[in-house]
Amino acid sequence: MMDESEPLLASRSEERRLNGHCSSAPPRTLQSKVVEDLRRRLKYFFMNPCEKYTARGRKPWKLMLQVFKIAIITAQLVSFGLSNEMMVTFKDENLMTFKHLFLKGYKDQRLGSYALYTKEDVYDHIYYIINGYINLQNLTVGNLAYESVDGQYTPLSVCQEFYRNSSIDPETETFDIDPHIDKDCISIYPVQAFDGSAHLNFSIDFKRLLSVNIYLTLKTINLQTVRHHELPDCYDFNIIIKFDNRAHSGKIKVDVENDVRIYECRDWNVEGTSGKNDYLLLSFDSVVILACFLSLILCTRSTINGLQLQFEFNTFFQAYYNKSVSWSDRMEFVNGWYILIIVSDILTIAGSGLKIGIQTKYLTNYDVCSILLGTATLLVWVGVIRYLGFFKKYNVLILTLRGAFPNVIRFCCCAAMIYLGYCFCGWIVLGPYHDKFRTLAKVTECLFSLINGDDMYATFLHLRNEAGYMTIKHSQQEKVPVSQLQVFIAECRDQPESGRYQTEEESAACCLSPCYCFG
Repeated sequence: MMDESEPLLASRSEERRLNGHCSSAPPRTLQSKVVEDLRRRLKYFFMNPCEKYTARGRKPWKLMLQVFKIAIITAQLVSFGLSNEMMVTFKDENLMTFKHLFLKGYKDQRLGSYALYTKEDVYDHIYYIINGYINLQNLTVGNLAYESVDGQYTPLSVCQEFYRNSSIDPETETFDIDPHIDKDCISIYPVQAFDGSAHLNFSIDFKRLLSVNIYLTLKTINLQTVRHHELPDCYDFNIIIKFDNRAHSGKIKVDVENDVRIYECRDWNVEGTSGKNDYLLLSFDSVVILACFLSLILCTRSTINGLQLQFEFNTFFQAYYNKSVSWSDRMEFVNGWYILIIVSDILTIAGSGLKIGIQTKYLTNYDVCSILLGTATLLVWVGVIRYLGFFKKYNVLILTLRGAFPNVIRFCCCAAMIYLGYCFCGWIVLGPYHDKFRTLAKVTECLFSLINGDDMYATFLHLRNEAGYMTIKHSQQEKVPVSQLQVFIAECRDQPESGRYQTEEESAACCLSPCYCFG
């Protein structure tokens, strides 16, 4: 089998040898042989695997390996997706549990709608959180426990941030404020008794207050993975309950955030398990890494061969035709599908390595692993389009997509400019009249849903009673003003192909001159 990257210089040296030692062979015949040989090698290089198999009987190993990769990478992603789904669901459900445990009177409300308006409510909620933390074991139905360090429970911390000095008097329209921020914290341990403000030396100056943050750490175990033949993970939830008063508008927003740390439990025992499933998953991930590594080697070799053949073709053209090959022709030797496969293989190898680390409990980078494996699977399935091009009917569609791709990119760029213009305009014009246009991030989401028609009625129903809606309504109902120039031009009914526009401009100018008309 002839190598795709056989050097052209060997053919040139063979030609010189034959010219020097075999005078009976005409030089034109040898030159034609070299040209035909290079042309045949180029044609073979640009054949698809099926045509190469027909031409030389070379089995399409890369094609078979890519089909095998699609199957195993998809199976790997499904396996990881189920495990990741359980983890995300467990985190979200625990966050909802914390809101119900520590926020007084909390209902399942939309994000950002929980707020307090009186001093009494603020104190009551802070005391409610402290009582809930101390009596956690009597309240929760979950497997929640306190964090302990060196045999001692970690405390709950109540921290308030406030301006260092301030004197604010809206009645006299005067203020004196020091913008430096001070922080004051107190700690409460879960073993101590607590009964309201009598045992808590804690007071708030609401005129200086910026925020009150309550920090606590709870531990739990995700037991639902046992049913899916996975070892449970231990979780540390670092919870932050924020009372935000930075706006000083009389509305203190309350929100709960948590930072999760996932790690292997210290001592575990699951009856009836032998670890066989774990070894099978690790073996399967190792097969995926091996297949992607082989694919990476083969595609990299093919790409290098293409670059070498490009160099030989350029040298040939300069030597025989005294012409240089254009960049568009040179890029034909760089197979974009191979580049796509190489990137996909690199991402899959990295993601599979992280997945093995997660399964063996050495790593907990679920988010990074999800990004790597998800992007790699997307690229693998996009690469399937290349194999559809081996069939004539599908190849027509692929050629159409290839030809339309530059125009599609141009259209997207133009549409993006218009979309960004609408975003900034909607943020400024409609922001004072509608919550969905209050921030730039909300504007982009809302306008995108309006383009699709998903949220149009609900959005404009809320805007209907506002001044902004009336402004838009009147501007749309009013007709576009027509100038005298447009009215005058509209009287002309001559079509462009009528031939009446082929007249001298100077005669028309003279005819319309006041000197000639009214001389």
